[in-house]
Amino acid sequence: MASFRTVKGFRDFFPEECAMRNYIFKTWRSVARGYGFVEYEAPVVESTDLYRKKSGDEITSQLFCFLDKADREISLRPEVTPSLARMATTRHRDFKKPMKWFQIGSCFRYEEPQEGRSREFIQFNADILGDASAGSDAELIALSIDVMLAFGIKGEDFAIRLSNRELWTQYLDGKNVPAEHAATFLQIVDKIERAKPEDTANKLAAIGLSLEDVRAFMAAADENHPAFAALRADLTARGLWSYVRIDASIVRGLAYYTGTVFEVFDLKHGLRAVAGGGRYDKLCALMSDGSVDMPAAGFAMGDVVLGILLSKTPGAQFGITDYLNAQCGVDAYVVIADEPQRAHALAAVQALRSAGVRVDYSMAAQKVGKQFQAAENQKARFAIVFGAEYPEVQIKNLVSREQTMVSAGALVGTVVEALKLPVVGPLLA
Repeated sequence: MASFRTVKGFRDFFPEECAMRNYIFKTWRSVARGYGFVEYEAPVVESTDLYRKKSGDEITSQLFCFLDKADREISLRPEVTPSLARMATTRHRDFKKPMKWFQIGSCFRYEEPQEGRSREFIQFNADILGDASAGSDAELIALSIDVMLAFGIKGEDFAIRLSNRELWTQYLDGKNVPAEHAATFLQIVDKIERAKPEDTANKLAAIGLSLEDVRAFMAAADENHPAFAALRADLTARGLWSYVRIDASIVRGLAYYTGTVFEVFDLKHGLRAVAGGGRYDKLCALMSDGSVDMPAAGFAMGDVVLGILLSKTPGAQFGITDYLNAQCGVDAYVVIADEPQRAHALAAVQALRSAGVRVDYSMAAQKVGKQFQAAENQKARFAIVFGAEYPEVQIKNLVSREQTMVSAGALVGTVVEALKLPVVGPLLA
């Protein structure tokens, strides 16, 4: 008999994992909306040429690309920014500037799966279009900080590693390095922490530079550089500059970044970057063949590294546990102790659900003990017992073990009000 498994690099989300995923989504949405961002969505499949236009032919090595039935070359999206630029430039006149948009959805990259990286992952993307000021950069960095804090990750557990492409543009100009070597140089710097020093030195020598000089320039870059002045003033006013670490090695590998670039890193577990992004002022013009020249900046946060970090961060567990308990359970469980009362119990189940109470019950006749065990398993706060005493119904608080009898006609109102009270509070106010 064949044994089927998930495709390499893809994930199942069983109920508990799905609840965890939804907790992450809820937090992302809550913080983004608090900043005035509005949600959008883009297609999961796009023309492969869209990604070629942004990144060149080499991007196809990381794409899930294929021919459709009309022989058109299409790809599962590896990121959302190209789709956003396409959408924004198509209807930019319909939206007031700045456009503060966010999106949550799956992306796909044909890479070797490893810790913190899978072939399917979910990203939170936040972008500001139509504003060229440093205020947009600061707003995005502040959003990334508040997202981390909202997950219960403390300030001492993460940092924003901040740089600016202008630093390296000025460096290359001062060294008289031809412009055509800029992209190669930035790719070298992007990998400087991970590559062997001798390999890096050889690559730099090929374009007339030395590793020692590059490292000296990186070490000299600090928060007093003019490139960071406006950002520093903005984030200092918000009380957020203490989260920032200037790090000139952060350049972001993608060629379309033009100014501020940053990444969010945990400080205790050596994980990959939790999030990253920056300013990409030329992408909209590229996507529209120059017809729409709109400045933009944004960042993305993936769920894979974030999930690992949350699992390793004790302070994050309280919010997660509360949410999982709420999502994986019910408010009340109707126990049918006297089977002839099933019709009355079903009517009550439906009435409670219509009132917004999360309710479950045994769909087949079952021993009372097993029904109470099911109530405990589903983390029900109350058990509602329909027995021979009907039309009197027993409500039992499964946390405090307090119990009371109410008339069937008063059941819904009593349960609704009881749910507003503290978990171990009285059944009746």
